[in-house]
Amino acid sequence: MKFIYNICLVTCLLLSACASRNVKSGNEANQQNNANSQKSEVGFWLTKGDQSQLLQKQNITLNFTDETNSNPTIEVDPETKFQTIDGFGYTLTGGSATLINALPATEKDKLLNELFANTDQAIRVNYIRISIGASDLSATPFTYNDIAEGETDEALAKFSIAKEHADLIPILKKIVAINPAIKILGSPWTAPTWMKTNKSFIGGSLKPEYYQTYAKYLVKYIQAMKAEGIVIDAITPQNEPLHPGNNPSMYMTAADQANFIKTALGPVFKNSGIKTKIIIYDHNADKPEYPITILNDAEAKKYIDGSAFHLYAGPITALSKVHDAHPDKNVYFTEQWVGGPSNFAEDLKWHVSTLIIGATRNWSRNVLEWNLAADQSYNPHTDKGGCTSCLGAITIAPAISRNVAYYVIAHASKFVPAGSVRIASNLTNNLQNVAFKTPDGKNVLIVCNNNSFTTHFNIKYKGKIITSSLDQGTVATYVW
Repeated sequence: MKFIYNICLVTCLLLSACASRNVKSGNEANQQNNANSQKSEVGFWLTKGDQSQLLQKQNITLNFTDETNSNPTIEVDPETKFQTIDGFGYTLTGGSATLINALPATEKDKLLNELFANTDQAIRVNYIRISIGASDLSATPFTYNDIAEGETDEALAKFSIAKEHADLIPILKKIVAINPAIKILGSPWTAPTWMKTNKSFIGGSLKPEYYQTYAKYLVKYIQAMKAEGIVIDAITPQNEPLHPGNNPSMYMTAADQANFIKTALGPVFKNSGIKTKIIIYDHNADKPEYPITILNDAEAKKYIDGSAFHLYAGPITALSKVHDAHPDKNVYFTEQWVGGPSNFAEDLKWHVSTLIIGATRNWSRNVLEWNLAADQSYNPHTDKGGCTSCLGAITIAPAISRNVAYYVIAHASKFVPAGSVRIASNLTNNLQNVAFKTPDGKNVLIVCNNNSFTTHFNIKYKGKIITSSLDQGTVATYVW
């Protein structure tokens, strides 16, 4: 019996010791995991094409090491620098402003803070585009000098932005209060109809005898918005000047735009003390000769800050062609729509790869998606020429849902503030990517896996690597 008792006693002691060691080991593991989590050098956020993760921060420890492996490697070189970044955002169309302004006050403020505030909960949009007068995503066409048929108003005595007091200006004031540094680009879809060859909102051209008057019209617009506390950082002379079928729209050749700028807009801005930038073209990348023609005109060029592009036609590399022809002038990307109903997975991959990554790798200082908001039927829009299937970054119906353009922009805007600089990173194994250095010294790398399979890869920085993997079509933003 004593023998059996001793065996039992020893067994109990051994089991107790093992249990103690297991508890200790488990606690140590938890502590180590917590420590690793807290000490992770790299944070990263994912959006997947199947929408199972949407701008979701990953709870994974990523620390740079001296290890080596055979994975494809994206090397980030902070010493090789390119253009400064102005921002990422959307066009706040008239229709977008109407929908947002109709929200209950608390919900409206919550949404605007989510979009524009500089907080952890926000996506930190820092650049927006607005129409000067109506765009095709306004309920009806209008300008700020609409008068009776047969009349003219060369003194612009009847100029008024009163229509914008209903929705656009109240929303802009809230945005500026949230982010006073936000950059705002204004683009006209048409001049007042009495200044045009066909006296219509659709098509026609600006009559040369009204070049001076139209330049003064744009000055009055900038001054009127400034009086409301809204600073217009830049304008383009004409949205999509080679697309006269939109409602509203106006046709303007490269030669006409050069003449308008050098004989009217540039000198009138200068004489009026207007510091707002003049950005030319504002249309598709299939016609890089349009902005190059204008910039080749030395008299026009001296008033121009840069060229703006859309991508409904042509390759994104056309932006570099214009930059290379005139490297002293800036490049911007100012519009791309998502057609509704969206294919989320394909739209995510294309828009991030081609625009967020492609445009900035081709010298663009910004990337803007098209309309910020629409309802479930893609309204509002103008009749006979307005876009009938433009999906907003958000849908207000009246509940708010977030669509693919929301996440496309957020993967950049949330992490790459104005004043960041693009830095070098190599393209490898169909892993589209672009890198930035932020003003506070952080590195940001945006990667889209364009392979049809999960891809393991390294990120190399200053001789050390981390190893990560992305499922097919997944977008990630890494920050360290």
